[in-house]
Amino acid sequence: MKYLSEYRNLEDTKKYLDLIAKTATQTWNIMEICGGQTHGLVKNGIIDLLPENVRMIHGPGCPVCVTPMNLIDKAIELLENGAIVCSFGDMVRVPGSKKSLLEAKANGGDLRILYSPLEAVNIAKQNPDKEVVFFAVGFETTAPANALSVMHAKKENVTNYSILVSHVLVPPAMEGILDDELCTIDAFLGAGHVCAIMGMKEYYPLVEKYKIPIVITGFEPLDLVQGIYMALLQLEKGEYKLENQYSRVVKEEGNVEAKKMMEAVFEISDREWRGIGSIPDSGYRLKKEFLAYDAETKFGISSITTPENSACIAGQILKGIKKPHQCEQFGKACTPSNPLGAPMVSSEGACAAYYHFSNNLITS
Repeated sequence: MKYLSEYRNLEDTKKYLDLIAKTATQTWNIMEICGGQTHGLVKNGIIDLLPENVRMIHGPGCPVCVTPMNLIDKAIELLENGAIVCSFGDMVRVPGSKKSLLEAKANGGDLRILYSPLEAVNIAKQNPDKEVVFFAVGFETTAPANALSVMHAKKENVTNYSILVSHVLVPPAMEGILDDELCTIDAFLGAGHVCAIMGMKEYYPLVEKYKIPIVITGFEPLDLVQGIYMALLQLEKGEYKLENQYSRVVKEEGNVEAKKMMEAVFEISDREWRGIGSIPDSGYRLKKEFLAYDAETKFGISSITTPENSACIAGQILKGIKKPHQCEQFGKACTPSNPLGAPMVSSEGACAAYYHFSNNLITS
């Protein structure tokens, strides 16, 4: 199959759902890592159609959701001090400790919603008397474009451009989940878009160390049921290996040129995850030769710290310990128009998926 419509074929999806029901002889917990996969499962009703003994656990694969509150407060600080702050759209409504970026914009801040960090470099060139900061949020998927923006700014001597780095990495998060004493995960659906950049190499050690199946999976209905079925076949046979359901996009080596760009600009560092805490070697920071483009260093805002909202159980949801509807605030004090945490705001957030698309999920 090559085309998108074929991966939305209802009859083929039903065939795999029937195979899943026939294959699963005991209860299995499968975590889909990516928030895009979570939305695909919920929006298309797949979770409702799976047998009761195949339980999907929603993972931390929403970069907006795991961005800690202190970084949002840092972005707001820059905005309120006169910088032009540029961001992808998902970030602007995520609550900080007192307000969101969108609320800071309403108070007069110059916030620009962009599709590419390269647009932010152009804005900096057009406004040489203003500091321009791009809020560089994302997993490995968005890191190449952010690295490219820094390389362009340095090459063109655009000294009023910087990025507020909030890049996190998927494999260390998976390891952190598996090391948690409350973990009940039997298999993973790997994040297809991340693997399109990074390839498959990083996942083999996880399979061997934890003896757990990982199936790199896409996002369309047929992708998802195929990935679940492939994981179940391994589990039922007592096998554990890395498989690639998303082979039309993901290659063993990934995107070599994109990885070279990332490696030139970023280095691996510890990173704080919202609701989870610090995970060793789970993020990127700018290398020393690019620190002039690091907003935290440039503006001296590294020391800003912010406690998380105690009413929000985002950490438990992101680790798959609880489902969104098990939060006491879900649909009450916490809604998309008045969110307590990022998972209710982001287009990839599990709470937003349940709020917008679930029917009988909230009673199961």
